[in-house]
Amino acid sequence: MTDVPAGFTYASLMGLGPGYAVQTARRAATLGYRSFWTAETTGPEAFSLLAAAGAAAPGLDLGTGVLALQLRTPPLAAMAATTLAALDPERDVLLGVGVSSPVVTQRWHGASYGKQPLSQVREYVALVHECLSGEKVTFAGDHYAVKGFRLGLRPTERRPQVVLGALGPKMLRLAGEVADGVLLNYLPASHVAWSVEQVRAGEATAGRVTGSCTIHAYVHAGVADRDGALANGRKDLFSYAVVDAYAQSFTRAGFGDEVTEVRARHAAGDREGALAAVSDAMVDAIDVVGDADLVRATRQAYVDAGVDRPVLMALPWGEDRCEVVDATLAAFAEP
Repeated sequence: MTDVPAGFTYASLMGLGPGYAVQTARRAATLGYRSFWTAETTGPEAFSLLAAAGAAAPGLDLGTGVLALQLRTPPLAAMAATTLAALDPERDVLLGVGVSSPVVTQRWHGASYGKQPLSQVREYVALVHECLSGEKVTFAGDHYAVKGFRLGLRPTERRPQVVLGALGPKMLRLAGEVADGVLLNYLPASHVAWSVEQVRAGEATAGRVTGSCTIHAYVHAGVADRDGALANGRKDLFSYAVVDAYAQSFTRAGFGDEVTEVRARHAAGDREGALAAVSDAMVDAIDVVGDADLVRATRQAYVDAGVDRPVLMALPWGEDRCEVVDATLAAFAEP
């Protein structure tokens, strides 16, 4: 087996509260994890949670995976990431951003989702990089305009890395062109190689050295009873299959029949039928639940497929959620 640094994300556990994030960060550090990530929707705010986790476990790199970029201006994102970096200059800060979804941005937060996601992301990443330089920034684009901004913090030697959440071929190639890393999510190990090919094609287009863009991936796994967790897996994947970008990604990964049926049933108001349309094979490929050996094998499958930095998204599907998380952390930590 290949021993590569593993990370852990709190994204699937945000309902358990910020105090538990601190506990899991400490636990992850003792098990040898290298990074701690979190997402952001309507629960814990990302940077305050990461600051608390970083204080509890100083050895962990800290990542957002991912922020809806419409909710923070590029200068503000640069300020937040640099603040985390300044608190512990020996760690890496991974500023993960993405376009999220209309539900998160518009319905829940009242922000415009945008009509040109690709060009907006390109500008966002470019402007964040300029702001992180510490130099005075004047930027005039189609989506962002900044005049005379200068970061009011001294840039650290290990500057924050910009990581782009991406699913489709265009966004994956853009990550390869402009980002320090890409974060893959909700894809089976069998679909990783295709995603990596898109990223490397983007690197080539930009004339970058192959491997300039680090491949991070959320690996969904849990040490629990597989049969008992299937219902949770169906609910989870149903909620993403009705989102266009994820539906397209699932289809590319070989689950087009399931996606078509899920969306047809959902459109007809048949929620139970939509849930039932998520096949066992689809759940087993993306939301992997079983014994510790299966979790370890799943981590290795993603690494073998081309992931540089696997990040555990623990699935807390059992009678004692915290017990499931702890067992999963221990299993995934072992190379």
